[in-house]
Amino acid sequence: MANIAIMTDSDSSIPADVAERLDIAQAPISIQFGEESYDAGVTIDDKALFERVDRLGKLPTTAAPTPGKYADAFQKALDSGAESVICITVSSKISASYQAAGAARDLFPDRDITIVDSNSLSMGQGFMTIAAREAVLQGATKGEAIAAALDVGKRTHLFAALSTLKYLAMSGRVGYLAAGMATILAVKPILTIKDGKLEVLERVRTRSKALSRVVECAAQAAGGKPIERMALIHVNAIDDARELHKMLCASLPCPESVTYAELTPGLSAHAGAGVAGVVIVTAR
Repeated sequence: MANIAIMTDSDSSIPADVAERLDIAQAPISIQFGEESYDAGVTIDDKALFERVDRLGKLPTTAAPTPGKYADAFQKALDSGAESVICITVSSKISASYQAAGAARDLFPDRDITIVDSNSLSMGQGFMTIAAREAVLQGATKGEAIAAALDVGKRTHLFAALSTLKYLAMSGRVGYLAAGMATILAVKPILTIKDGKLEVLERVRTRSKALSRVVECAAQAAGGKPIERMALIHVNAIDDARELHKMLCASLPCPESVTYAELTPGLSAHAGAGVAGVVIVTAR
């Protein structure tokens, strides 16, 4: 069996213990507060991120892993005996991670390194990466592992509810007046993945209705098919994620094993605190 290394970036939201168990390396997204730089999932998590945001009253900037970070990860995998490397990145439509990984690959012209654009994010990207790794562990070839990841990507759906527009307003994505009106009206946006981007699907008036609408959207996306994989994603909202899980299982045949995952700072810096959502992979 060929030794094939699987890696991704921290926008995959794969929990550290899962990544360690499956031997999946995650190149960290960079989080920048002025002159201070942090690595998402390594030196800063969602809790620390928003403690700092609330203290400073401003959001950080984010940046894809540098080609150098990817090159270091590739070299480490090759030095450990990998004959091939598959790197599955966050959607190229929201990050330069794919381009950075490609630049790093070009530094190894004689080695077998493939960069895959997930056209997804969070555990949508994460489940693709996990599927590739599981395929390799089951003896798949490199091509078969990539095909397994892409197949999972086609069957993946993400829906999440924001608790506030405060952070979107701080990022300049909505005006402060609009954010203020939304707060008065208790408007809660529902997010989904569309064409490789995290976009607002619709808006509802209360948090409870938002979570109920996430369940409805997931059920509609499942279309009566069994759910192979499920992840509850959140930003400092574990209680809401647990409640959402209960609501989902009351309406859908949830798999026995589910993953709870932080969105991680590279994404949560834009979506804001209080996000709670679900990622599902339906059966074929």
